[in-house]
Amino acid sequence: MGRTPPSARKFSSVLRTLFAKTLGAILITLFSAGSAISAHAADDEKPLRVYFIDVEGGQATLFVTPDGPSLLIDTGWPDNDGRDADRIVAVGKKAGLARINYVLITHYHSDHVGGLPQLVARIPVDTFIDHGDNRETGVASTLQNWTAYQELLATQKFRHITAKPGDILPVLHATVVSSDGALIQSPLPGAGDPNPACKESQTQPLDQTENARSLGIFITFGNLNILDLGDLTWDKEMQLMCPANKLGKVDIYIVSHHGSPQSGSPALVHGVEPRVAIMDNGAKKGGSSSAWEIIKHSPHLEDIWQLHFSIEGGKDHNAADEYIANPDGPDAANYLQLKGNSDGSFTIFNSRTQKTKHYSTR
Repeated sequence: MGRTPPSARKFSSVLRTLFAKTLGAILITLFSAGSAISAHAADDEKPLRVYFIDVEGGQATLFVTPDGPSLLIDTGWPDNDGRDADRIVAVGKKAGLARINYVLITHYHSDHVGGLPQLVARIPVDTFIDHGDNRETGVASTLQNWTAYQELLATQKFRHITAKPGDILPVLHATVVSSDGALIQSPLPGAGDPNPACKESQTQPLDQTENARSLGIFITFGNLNILDLGDLTWDKEMQLMCPANKLGKVDIYIVSHHGSPQSGSPALVHGVEPRVAIMDNGAKKGGSSSAWEIIKHSPHLEDIWQLHFSIEGGKDHNAADEYIANPDGPDAANYLQLKGNSDGSFTIFNSRTQKTKHYSTR
């Protein structure tokens, strides 16, 4: 065969170079367009909104899902001229709610269910979720709360769900992990590894109160995980987390029992490795120094946020001022708000400082 003339070889080389440049430009354009579409979709995605309402050391945590349905976990204290119910309704209005679709009662202590009758007198509620019967029959205040709750159910104006471990709630993707003293027996998806933090946790006596009956849930929003166990006690945490960690890892840990020493064992807190802990303590309730220390030394913890400055904690066992909704001094009922994204990123807003902190995807 004859050799290819130099002019033909040069023309072929030009064609190859032109083709490569054209293909490269097309790929860059397609990649840029895809990235823009992806970024635009992420910008357009509605977040999960979570409001941590100040009820002075009780609990009232309001979840508003992107598609509309809302879940309130607990209702704060009774009496006080409806103080806690008014605070919940005020935050609900900020969130654009005219009604609350689901109210989950973790257990029947006054700081969790006491405000329920006052709440339903102020805003419509559709469904109650609870752990079943009251088991703490020897405490007058608990019996009073239980009786008031039963009177509301007897009106048949509300739907009622008794949740068991392993159930998936009809709002959010929330798995029940504890209820009426029972716990999930099998690990959640992706969990089940041995928990080395069990070695850090001393055994504590079995709790006989309603706290150990707390209805606890593990919330999954895309790649974002949130844990709320109510006032579940240390002994139950050990059963849930030892020797194997049945929960896995979380991004946001709603601090159990307001930061009281009866809960929040290293087995739990260090085992789930939260990025952020949010403590619904009061100035003089919860926020104990020992509980704060355990949280502070959890692996991979980035920040602790608090609803109140803890008087017991003092300067050494409180978060920095910008992470506290209500610092030492007159109470102004400031709240914290979390916006969670399905990619695992989230932000936290302090209504007192009007500042927001962003947390990137893990």
